[in-house]
Amino acid sequence: MDLITAPHLSAPDDFYEALIDAHRDLTVAQSHALNARLVLLLANHIGAQHVLEQALAAARQMNHDSDSRVHA
Repeated sequence: MDLITAPHLSAPDDFYEALIDAHRDLTVAQSHALNARLVLLLANHIGAQHVLEQALAAARQMNHDSDSRVHA
């Protein structure tokens, strides 16, 4: 199985709201720690190393792409 990059959430707005709520009233450090724990939990759930590597590469590329638009 390859990384799914097309929209795939059944209720994306509901997930986004839950994510924002999870961060509410946290310090920046607590928010970063929550994100790290969430990434590790989801990585464990996915389990397939090649899919996780695809996700890392895609996230890194998205970061690079957004940086180039800012500096253009």
